[in-house]
Amino acid sequence: MSPKDKLAGYLAERWRGIGLSLVIVVATIWLGATGQLGLYIHPRYFIFTTVMALLGLVFVVASFVFRTPAAGEPEPAGRGSAGRRTLALGGSALLLVVAAVTVLALPPATLTSATATQREVNSGGLDSEAAAEEAAALVGTGDYERLSVKEWVSLLAQSEDPALYADKTASITGFVLPDAADPDNVFYVARFVVTCCAVDAQPIGVAVYQPGWQASYDTDDWVQVTGTFVSNPSARSSDTLAVLPTSIEPVDQPSDPYVY
Repeated sequence: MSPKDKLAGYLAERWRGIGLSLVIVVATIWLGATGQLGLYIHPRYFIFTTVMALLGLVFVVASFVFRTPAAGEPEPAGRGSAGRRTLALGGSALLLVVAAVTVLALPPATLTSATATQREVNSGGLDSEAAAEEAAALVGTGDYERLSVKEWVSLLAQSEDPALYADKTASITGFVLPDAADPDNVFYVARFVVTCCAVDAQPIGVAVYQPGWQASYDTDDWVQVTGTFVSNPSARSSDTLAVLPTSIEPVDQPSDPYVY
């Protein structure tokens, strides 16, 4: 390989790395500025992530200004393959364009049932003791309709005695997630609990008994379900209690779809 080809390869690799870094830090700053960073990480990490992205932007800009040659970087001398050099530089440019379009142009997406079906519902993600204390405080006010999916799931984890829930009306919002054991009759009003970032998000949900629900709602639709808890009529579902709905209303996905 000629010195010019080696130099072209070095430059292609260098600018590809700088360009990808620029795309990542700009995307992170943009997500923070537009309030969408919560689709990826827990709010407790917003400030840290934004500060690190800004520092990264400073270093990327500095890399354009201060060029440090690699050890043994070849001098641009001699004849080489112009096609090979063009291919190396063109490939790097194409990769950067694809990365920029993917990260910056495509809208951020929330986790859906496709992820939830790969993780067992109500199997983790909750700090049961802390969540139970929050739920108990709200229960003490008698305003049960203020309890969220997370708080109801926490209470149900403490006890599934039907007598404790007989006079309590739930009004909960989440996305529709079919019960794998009895998808024809039961679905979950589900949310994802994020403890660090979307990678570790765990699905939680309250079972709703509504035979034939698929005729009116699709999986991943966001709904608000109001109803009372009863012993789950489904013989196949693993949930002891389920909400027997008095109303199921379609709603828009909230701006902050996760719970923490």
